[in-house]
Amino acid sequence: MTYEPRFIITGKLLSLAEEISALREKIQGAAVGLSWVPAVQKDSRARNAHASTAIEGNPLTLEQVRVIQDGRELAGGQDKPGREVANYLAGLRYIEKNSGKKLIRHEDIFKLHDILARGVMDQGEAGRYRTIAVRVGRYLPPKPKDVSGLMFELLEWWNEKSVELTPVISSAIIHYRFEAIHPFADGNGRTGRALALWELYRRGFDTHHIFSVDEYYWEDRPRYYAELEGVRAKGGDLTDWLEYVAEGIRKTLEKVWIRAKAYQAGSSKKVALSPRQEKLLELLRDHGSMAPAEIWAVLGISRQGAMNLLKPLLEAGIVERIGGKKSGKYRLRAEG
Repeated sequence: MTYEPRFIITGKLLSLAEEISALREKIQGAAVGLSWVPAVQKDSRARNAHASTAIEGNPLTLEQVRVIQDGRELAGGQDKPGREVANYLAGLRYIEKNSGKKLIRHEDIFKLHDILARGVMDQGEAGRYRTIAVRVGRYLPPKPKDVSGLMFELLEWWNEKSVELTPVISSAIIHYRFEAIHPFADGNGRTGRALALWELYRRGFDTHHIFSVDEYYWEDRPRYYAELEGVRAKGGDLTDWLEYVAEGIRKTLEKVWIRAKAYQAGSSKKVALSPRQEKLLELLRDHGSMAPAEIWAVLGISRQGAMNLLKPLLEAGIVERIGGKKSGKYRLRAEG
């Protein structure tokens, strides 16, 4: 038997694909200069590691993940959460290093899982398919004796048939099918999301490894789980799941464009955006310009809190103030 994913290419999916293509082209074009790419790569690794582990309950903040990424010690005895994050960062480096791999084998999946799950599994063995039955909420994944055969079918499809589809669709299919098989006793969520990224890398969709798609899943975890469950509820039809993932990739690319602009800013001072600063830049993008009172009202923060967010953005040349002292507003700096 071979694995055959079932889905329909809808008008919504085609529309999202067009938007994704336009955004990706704009980002890839801006990346020609390359000077800002290493900074955004590092930022994306931190965001992916934070989001993918947070989905599974890791309590560390993005700022704490950045501490681990820089090789510094975390305060407060966060041994297991810190190990999970360090493992995920190592897993991302592994798939980046192997992004040119044409053939994915069981051994590659074992290696990735071993990197991600070593020392943090609650049950089972890192780098080995499970020998026990598991439950995911109400869902009972396949029996242990069926796992190897199902993974063989998935890898056969991945290596031979996936190239007939766009990377956005093939990565979404790999992501879902891996989670449905649930081949390991623990760590399947992190591994499945890493494999989806690997597909985007190896197909040349994210050439510079600067897309942090996992943030999209983390920001609305209930919907993420509901969309996965929805495929099973629809008898394996992947159409809605593909639309959901494509929507997430489009939103991810929009955020990457904002982040890239932060690192391309005219000032020599570059900004690693905090989530709240990113929200502020999204508001300015959507509104055109905003008065100070509007900013702190929408964000639900004090006037001083708003100025603390704005000051580094103004110094870096990402945001500018326009108008008079009393009627002045803030907007994204016009592209020169």
